[in-house]
Amino acid sequence: MNSLALTALYRATTRHMGHALLNIGGLAVGIAAFLVLGLYIRFECSFERWIPDHRHIYLVRTELHLPGSPFNGAYPMTMAGLFEQMRQDFPALVGTRIRGGKQGGSIVREGDAIVADVAQVDPGFFDVFDLPMLRGDGRRALAHPSGALLSRAEARRLFGDADPIGQSLTIAVDTPKSYRVAGIFEDLPRNSDLQISILVPMPRKPPPARWDWYKWGTVDAMTYLRFPDAATARAFEARMPAFIRRHAGQDLGPDPAKVISLPLLPIARFHLEPPGGAEVGARKLTVVTLGLVGLLTLLIAIINHVNLATAQSGLRAREVAMRKVLGADRARLIRQFLGEAVAMAAVATLAGMILAELSLPLVNAAGGLSLAFPYALALPILAGMALVVGVMAGVYPAMVLSRFPAAAVLASAHAPGGGRAGMRGREALVVIQFGLAIAFLIATTVLVAQTLHVRRSDLGFRREGLMLIPSLADKRIFPDQARPILAAFRRLPGVVSVGAASSAPGGGSENVDMLDLPGRAPLTIGNLIVGPDFFRTYAPILLAGRVFDDAHRADDASDWTRWKDGRNVVINRAAARALGFRSPAEAIGKTVGRSNPRTIIGVIDQLRFGSPRAPDMVTFYQYHRDGPPNAIAAIRYTGDASAMLARVRATWRRLAPQIPLDARTADQRLAEFYTSDDQAARLFAIGAAMSVLIACVGLWGLASFDTARRVREIGIRKTLGASSADIVRLLLLRFVRPILIANLLAWPLAYVALRLWLAGFDDRIALSPLHFVAPSLGAIVIAVATVLGQALRASRATPAWALRQG
Repeated sequence: MNSLALTALYRATTRHMGHALLNIGGLAVGIAAFLVLGLYIRFECSFERWIPDHRHIYLVRTELHLPGSPFNGAYPMTMAGLFEQMRQDFPALVGTRIRGGKQGGSIVREGDAIVADVAQVDPGFFDVFDLPMLRGDGRRALAHPSGALLSRAEARRLFGDADPIGQSLTIAVDTPKSYRVAGIFEDLPRNSDLQISILVPMPRKPPPARWDWYKWGTVDAMTYLRFPDAATARAFEARMPAFIRRHAGQDLGPDPAKVISLPLLPIARFHLEPPGGAEVGARKLTVVTLGLVGLLTLLIAIINHVNLATAQSGLRAREVAMRKVLGADRARLIRQFLGEAVAMAAVATLAGMILAELSLPLVNAAGGLSLAFPYALALPILAGMALVVGVMAGVYPAMVLSRFPAAAVLASAHAPGGGRAGMRGREALVVIQFGLAIAFLIATTVLVAQTLHVRRSDLGFRREGLMLIPSLADKRIFPDQARPILAAFRRLPGVVSVGAASSAPGGGSENVDMLDLPGRAPLTIGNLIVGPDFFRTYAPILLAGRVFDDAHRADDASDWTRWKDGRNVVINRAAARALGFRSPAEAIGKTVGRSNPRTIIGVIDQLRFGSPRAPDMVTFYQYHRDGPPNAIAAIRYTGDASAMLARVRATWRRLAPQIPLDARTADQRLAEFYTSDDQAARLFAIGAAMSVLIACVGLWGLASFDTARRVREIGIRKTLGASSADIVRLLLLRFVRPILIANLLAWPLAYVALRLWLAGFDDRIALSPLHFVAPSLGAIVIAVATVLGQALRASRATPAWALRQG
């Protein structure tokens, strides 16, 4: 831009300062929302990309192919001994296992246990994950059976300012063992799913009681492999069916490769494509959705700028005419106005960056994030954004302004305003702008309603007064140690009952079995092993029959001598339906399964322990009179939760001080399932609020401009007898009409998007007309409130003053 163009921009901006601030402010808010959501997407897409040569690292998944099974899918873990068997067939294979991780072990000090993110890894760990070492040699440390590596933060937590190198630590993963600190590695960044603060060598032999170390279909470790290129990885993956047939034996049927496979996943894709379970795709869908929110919010801001600029084009019509008289051609005028738009976009981008920086603490608090502005990377991107946004926002107004005929403009007493065609065009832009904003409001309403629904939905048990003790499932607690702990819990004041099972609200050890049925495909079932008082503690609805009791010997599935005659089981409603029974009562007394028969003694309603996205699975409940191994305890209590927690903690320290206590209420355990959806709802609400704010800023500017242009018309109407109320209705209808039409765009758009999102939940709300009508009414109220002030001020003007102003 030359000095003349800059002077013209300065004069146009200062002469119409209010309009310029609206233009810049609307763009700045849109750019701020785009930047904040862009930072979130950048963070979510950056996981594990900090690892050197991450493109060569692959995660081995366990994928199940069971007929009609709800457990089918790829899971991120493998059996613990898989890498050892792979090395037998492929000696040159580079890889490592990671067993443990987040709260995967504990530090035992002075008879007490401190929970820690301990991971057992193979000596080749640093050949795969080249973590930056601050002190010591990581490879040499892991080659020694008693070597341990600490992160910088963990070393500070355990030793303070003292030198940790050479210090001894008692670390418990399977069993407590003494280790010597041999090195310190840098803390892992926040954008990593590897939650590790202590590294110790993988045991060279399976730990005691780990019968599933080489059991195909079990999962106890994450197996990572490094390949020189993608082609080698694909070739290795193609050899896995033959490898499975050689090693899996007959445990999985005559052709185990048809039941299980071992696909590879590039490590950088793991965060957005977590294998297995009901959460598959949910995180990626959230990122894509919020990315669209950011883009659409920016689009609304650009539409707002175009609308205001074209509405105000008449204010510069005489300037354009004079420039044409002085020799400026249309191309030169377009370049000038585009330059002005880019300059205005640059100012808006700077303001948007400041707004984004100021809002990051609020966004981080709302979304549980730790986003930061990377200035070195962001500044070139912001410069490019200013150019792109400026061109997008300025090209249409520049075409409109440069098209004004000089003679007609100079001969006219009034500046052109675009006429009816210009008004229709601006109305169309308002329709698009508010259509997107209303769609955001509808989506936010449904997201909030769904997240509240899954938190309050009936799970088959009462959440209040229920405390869960996952620590009892620690591998270091054997059944003969668990029984005294459960008995001590039952004696605590305020305890109503204590149950234990292999799973609990929030997840646990999910066992899968195959039920062979005559004349039909095998049925995959979930087996939940329960102990005494399980059903008393959770109190599900009994639909037919009875639950377990010690008076019936056949109820005890741990009595192996009775298995040949069939085990008594309790099933849920989904299992009764899957087995073909017309009613729960019809199932009672029936024996199902040929090679492994089970006799149904009771049918209960749903008892949902998993994610709200997961369907109610087919489940058989089996009874162990002495309690299931590695069980999660559940305490039904009365009174204050904190007082009960204190009693539980004191009992635990007395009976199992070497194991860290993990005791949480049912709501606290279940909250982990809702975190990602709550976070998405909050960020979506922020984006929706920004889009509505931008739309209202633009609407206010249009109302102000349009009211000023219609002053003479208002004066004439009042002279002919129109009342102030008539004038207010006239002006309000002018701007409410396109917002009403905007619903025709918003409703179908929101309906399709929300149907897709809700399909990820098994327990979901039904889309109601109220979800659409209420946000639309809210948008209309906001729009009316936005332009009402302008309408009231115009209606109060005297006819004489209005005619003079016009």
